[in-house]
Amino acid sequence: MCGDADFQHYLREWDLVPDGAEILTRTAKLLSVRHRDRPAMLRVALTAEAAEGAAVMVWWQGQGAARVFAVDDKALLLERATGARSLLAMSQGEQDVEATRVLCDVIAELHASRREPAPQLTSLLEWFEPLLASAHLTDQLARSAAMARKLLAEPQDVVALHGDVHHENVLDFGPRGWLAIDPKGLWGERGFDYANIFCNPDIEQPEPAVAVRTDIFHQRVASVSAAAGLDRRRLLDWIVAWAGLSASWIIADGDDPGVDMAVLSLALACSDAT
Repeated sequence: MCGDADFQHYLREWDLVPDGAEILTRTAKLLSVRHRDRPAMLRVALTAEAAEGAAVMVWWQGQGAARVFAVDDKALLLERATGARSLLAMSQGEQDVEATRVLCDVIAELHASRREPAPQLTSLLEWFEPLLASAHLTDQLARSAAMARKLLAEPQDVVALHGDVHHENVLDFGPRGWLAIDPKGLWGERGFDYANIFCNPDIEQPEPAVAVRTDIFHQRVASVSAAAGLDRRRLLDWIVAWAGLSASWIIADGDDPGVDMAVLSLALACSDAT
């Protein structure tokens, strides 16, 4: 029997049956459950960021993202991925082109227009503050911060953003296809979500290397630019900004930003050569 008080509350409140082990992340507690005999995932937010992500999940209404069955100001009950396919396995198994195409397709679904106005979301200007504060640390971070300032000053195609698109946040939902989970819930230029792809899956799964390979980087730039209808130079600019932001977070945590800095170097070199 699940002993967590929060889980116990929602098991009663939403008439759920535990169906797996508890999972603890930095931002949320999760529990696999059955909801009206359907596989579902109970997610209890531990941060305001996670709660904001829940608001955009509700707004997406299952288009490009997992469906939400129930929600309150702290918890989210959503459909559970039960498919066997993995974008991580595909990307690390010499199918990165296919995995990248899936990510681009899902992002496009998330960015599609909706009838209802988007919820209040965190702006990219606020999201990039850690990079701007870290710009003095290295010349590369200074260039990244300068690019971020330029992009944020004149945004294009502003939409509700997922904010954390990577190979383990887009899952196989069987008949429903590939769908996104665990958004940050941001507001800004759509190119930001596509730039997220470029440091992954290496940040969490560095072996075998994928994102830091020069051949794959160039292949991804071409593929994403074409699939998303993004100007190649604008996409490179967002990769420069994003890789620096990701590096600044990792530096603040006292860890090695090697993957992010390697991708930042690739993007800067590619941009300089354009």
